[in-house]
Amino acid sequence: MKNKVKKHLKMPSSFTILFLITAFMAVLTWIIPAGQYSVIKNGPKGGEGIIPNSYHQIAPHTQGIWDVFMAPIKGVTGTATTEAAIPIALFILVIGGFLGVVNHTNALDDGIRAVVGKFKGKEKQLIPILMIIFALGGSTYGMAEETLAIMPLLIPVMISVGFDSIVAISIILIGTQVGILASTINPFATGVASQSLGVSVGDGIGYRIILWIIVVAISITYVYRYASKIEKDPTKSFVYYQREEDQKRFEINKINHAIDYKMSKRQKLVLCLFGGTFVTMIIGLIPWNTLNPRWDFFIKVTDKITHFPVLGKLIGTDFAPLGTWFYPEMTMLFLFMSVMVMFAFKMPENEYIDAFFDGMKDFIGVAMIVIIARGIQVVMNDGFISATILHSGESLLKGLSSSGFLIIEYLFYIPMTFLIPSSSGLAAATMGLIGPLSHFSGVASGLVITAYQAAVGLVSLINPTTGLVVGALAIAHIDLATWWRFMAKLILILFIVTILFLLVATMI
Repeated sequence: MKNKVKKHLKMPSSFTILFLITAFMAVLTWIIPAGQYSVIKNGPKGGEGIIPNSYHQIAPHTQGIWDVFMAPIKGVTGTATTEAAIPIALFILVIGGFLGVVNHTNALDDGIRAVVGKFKGKEKQLIPILMIIFALGGSTYGMAEETLAIMPLLIPVMISVGFDSIVAISIILIGTQVGILASTINPFATGVASQSLGVSVGDGIGYRIILWIIVVAISITYVYRYASKIEKDPTKSFVYYQREEDQKRFEINKINHAIDYKMSKRQKLVLCLFGGTFVTMIIGLIPWNTLNPRWDFFIKVTDKITHFPVLGKLIGTDFAPLGTWFYPEMTMLFLFMSVMVMFAFKMPENEYIDAFFDGMKDFIGVAMIVIIARGIQVVMNDGFISATILHSGESLLKGLSSSGFLIIEYLFYIPMTFLIPSSSGLAAATMGLIGPLSHFSGVASGLVITAYQAAVGLVSLINPTTGLVVGALAIAHIDLATWWRFMAKLILILFIVTILFLLVATMI
């Protein structure tokens, strides 16, 4: 009798899911009546805004097989009804190149090693310090899988001082993902969502900074209390049953010889440039003069510089003032700063080129997800069913408060994140509809983005389809069920706190 091999179901990739959704939307153009809203020119960058209660049906515009395969291609350059994906895709590739150059210097990894070495004997203090660092990385540039290289260093350090492997991976995994939960300028979450809504990445950044402070403080307290508890009583550890095995596996007896590390001056300079890049990006994205007409300092300074003899022409007369930046300026910033890192580290030109393109190569998948997801909007818009779906939503949401809409949106994105774990793909696939729907309930675009990011970050803490969770648990030899048991209370706390935050934010 032949042995039957039990096949495990494997979740399709984000690419497959997005393409199937595109095909499904094409089928819907044969079923759902085509329609349009009247529009008015009131969006940023000359974008269009829909006029409520102006929906009317038009002749069918059914989409076929040709249209499905052409949709991502059209999405790259844009159509009359869909904004081009090329600005965000190019930005993602260039930021990948920038990170590739920075990573080639080992400045980030060695910086963490230097911090760990400096706190030798005071490892408990590392918990808040490292979690803040990782949360800043998650919030600003979507720091995630690249932290896996730090875990083999941190795990033995934490075990050797009386903690466990859960504390070690929590510092990194929880730190980065709560940072993503409250992303400020994360290009893969905030950036794609903002571009889909046609607003600046700085739109709503004030809300996200406050949320970041709250969730990071909660997460640090959670991990710190757990560490303190098992420090007093090791049997309270969720992985106490494998404590002796972990001590052998991670060679705890050798740890005192492994954590002393000093950074070179070049690496320190690279870290300064790295941090300065993101600070500049934040300053460049916040629309200062629209927040307060008197905050036009950058506009005045830029005007004087560009009109200054010789210097103005040398810099370029098309130089955009800080506070008015969008994707072209951000892309330029990361390209320019990658060159600055090359000079600061005295990196040979051939190494810089290799590192830049290696970094871009790592982000090609992310850029392609954005492009394929944009194809969904192309099919829906060219088939003129977006307006019909919006009209149905308008009818359902009629009378719904802004807080009610935000909570529904937040709850909607939680299961959707399991289906499409790519934050950029999820934003590109759904924000084209969620954004206009939010207008019917009077919800600000910044809060729409905040609710979406909060759901993505919450799920990414435990999602078994993400590389960071799977990789971290594999390195630490912790099974998924144990991690879920440890995370259950924190997930519940963050879920409730986020809902309360969204409710309060709508009242401000």
